[in-house]
Amino acid sequence: MTVKFFVHYSLHFIAPLLFSILFFKEHSKKIYLIFLASMLIDLDHLLATPIFDSSRCSINFHPLHTYYAMCIYVLGVFFSKTRWIAIAILFHLFTDYLDCHL
Repeated sequence: MTVKFFVHYSLHFIAPLLFSILFFKEHSKKIYLIFLASMLIDLDHLLATPIFDSSRCSINFHPLHTYYAMCIYVLGVFFSKTRWIAIAILFHLFTDYLDCHL
C-alpha cells in the first residue's frame, strides 16, 4: 500500500468521520453520510477510457471535476439547503487535488 493510496482514502473516509464526530456530535451520522454521498461525483469517471488510471489527475479531466463545476459547488456553499453537500464535494475535490501532487 502506498502513501498516496493511504492519504487519498483516509481523506475520503476517515477525515470526514472524525470531522463529523468532533464538530457535529448530534448530527454526526447525517454529516458523515453527506460526505460519503459526495463520492457520487466520481460517477463521471465512467465516461473516461480507461475508467481508472492511477497516473491520471481527476482535476480538470472529468466533467464534474472541472474548475467550472467547482465554481458551481462554491456557489452552493452560500445556500443553506446545499451548503453541506457543496462543502463535502469541495473537500472531495481537495482530496483529489492533493492526490494529483503526491
